[in-house]
Amino acid sequence: MNENTAVSRIAPDRRIVLVALGTALPSVLIAAAFIITADISTRTRWMLALLIVASLAIGLRLLHEKVVRPWQTLANMLASLREGDYSLRARGSGRDPMGLAYLEANMLATSLRSQRLGAVEAEALLRTVMGEIDVAVFAFDENDRLALVNRAGARLLAEGVNELIGRSAVQLGLADALHENHPRVRDHAFPGAEGRWETRLHPFRQDGRPHTLLVVADVSRALREEELIAWQRLVRVLSHEINNSLTPIKSIAGSLQDLMSAHPRPADADDDVRDGLSIISGRADSLSRFMRSYAQLAKLPPPELRDVRVENWVRRIVALETRMPIRLVEGEHVTIRADGDQLDQLLINLVRNAVDAALEAEGGVQLRWLTNGDSLVVQVLDEGPGLPSTANLFVPFFTTKRGGSGIGLVLCRQIAENHGGTVELRNRHDSRGCIAELRLPLASPRRRPPGAPA
Repeated sequence: MNENTAVSRIAPDRRIVLVALGTALPSVLIAAAFIITADISTRTRWMLALLIVASLAIGLRLLHEKVVRPWQTLANMLASLREGDYSLRARGSGRDPMGLAYLEANMLATSLRSQRLGAVEAEALLRTVMGEIDVAVFAFDENDRLALVNRAGARLLAEGVNELIGRSAVQLGLADALHENHPRVRDHAFPGAEGRWETRLHPFRQDGRPHTLLVVADVSRALREEELIAWQRLVRVLSHEINNSLTPIKSIAGSLQDLMSAHPRPADADDDVRDGLSIISGRADSLSRFMRSYAQLAKLPPPELRDVRVENWVRRIVALETRMPIRLVEGEHVTIRADGDQLDQLLINLVRNAVDAALEAEGGVQLRWLTNGDSLVVQVLDEGPGLPSTANLFVPFFTTKRGGSGIGLVLCRQIAENHGGTVELRNRHDSRGCIAELRLPLASPRRRPPGAPA
């Protein structure tokens, strides 16, 4: 055992006393030598020896009070802070280092007490809110065991809170919800209720350990209301379109019936019959096209993902438009994963709408693409009259064009969303006309600088 190890095992307060004794030892030895060699009486020698010992004892006592005890007080205060007791306070003038340490420790205790009070109040508020909200909240630890549940969650599982805590997600029937893609709406029957539920996951950490917050909300009523509104809108649109065709059909059929029952029949009766039947046939074809358009929108298949080179895709669609030349501004050479046939249908609709608008105002059309972060952005810019309103652009069967079906943009948006993208139409700020912007995610893009060989 070396000297440093032996010294380190001595308590700090005793080390301070030993250092003080070592410092005073030369003086004591000198005084003792003086007492022994001095020509004084024995009584005087004993009195001086007792005086030296008493002075040394008093000095050590004062040293302990002024040096060792303040450190003990500070240690006791820090221990109380560690244990969560913030009521202990230390007294000090603040003029010496130890007083400053006391002052900082007191301020720390005040701050920690305020923080704990705020945390307690926030936790009480959180528990009150969780208890009152009509949304089931479950918190699972890293082992998928339930660590927290509110009253709505307990009602959903038809058990008490204390009986649920500590049970696994498998035992609670929540394992699928805890490990599937979110957010998600699905039909599910819980012990305490059944219906359509939206589940969301939110990871968080508590005491340094990972946890997962599972929120289960009943969306049955909201979805039923949305479905009802959608059906009402669909019925209004279908009724309007069907009546637009049936009204002239009924009128012309009645006129033809009167014509065929007339005696004598007019000389041009056959021509009138042919004209009437032609109109009836035209209206029937229009109604048939409308119903086919609706079926196309309702039965869009899921995309079959393949590699699609953006440059080839855009050039192919531009070549299909023969009514006017389209200015093409090339971007990066990018390959995406998508359904090429559905993307063709989407871009054809956007280009056709842009050309229709440009021809109306005798303007031009420009198509360009670029990459923005993790997205591919394809823009179709026209110099048409612009959009008077964008509120109903994506409402099914709404159209501002004569003879339009009103499903083109809706179909474009559905295709884009099935690919994880978006479609947006807005008026241009740099000139007249509007911009149709398609955004698609870049899945493992392979890029080459513009102008590089294919």
